[in-house]
Amino acid sequence: MAEPVKGPKSYFPSIEAKYGKTIEAWMAELRPVAGKKHMEQVAFLKEQGMGHGHANALVHVFRAEHDGE
Repeated sequence: MAEPVKGPKSYFPSIEAKYGKTIEAWMAELRPVAGKKHMEQVAFLKEQGMGHGHANALVHVFRAEHDGE
């Protein structure tokens, strides 16, 4: 049996459902702002219409998985 997803990734299904884009698409949108600070990246996603909590979760995972991009 698969272990339930915990942490920021647990938001991914609701992010995809609410905003109509895949997580991969959101990660691609973050690539141009990869060198910015965490909260600047969150603000960028919020400008795209995303809520703060969802944006924060995405940025957290992006930074953990794409460090140095």
